[in-house]
Amino acid sequence: MSNTHTDTTPAWVESSALAAPVILGVATGLLVGNLMHPGARRGLGLGLGILGVAALLPFVVDGVADLITGPRSKFGVRRKIQKIRDIGLGSPIQEDEVDAELREHGVI
Repeated sequence: MSNTHTDTTPAWVESSALAAPVILGVATGLLVGNLMHPGARRGLGLGLGILGVAALLPFVVDGVADLITGPRSKFGVRRKIQKIRDIGLGSPIQEDEVDAELREHGVI
């Protein structure tokens, strides 16, 4: 029996789930927009715009950080090679402790 899970959700379901809040927000804005004073509308629009930019900042920062230090970048490749080298070295202190413990139990 296979343990792999196949996702049967169509792509359009995910896209529509992401677009639904935007569509509802635009509809609400169109309905409520004419009821507000123009000065209040301007302030609210500016505040929501700043909030939208603040909500996108983590994604932008993560994307830029991935470009700089990701696995395909110069620094990412160096870090991966260093990790491979470190794994191959081993720590002689840990080996000595293990050897001493095995000797206590009479294994070696």
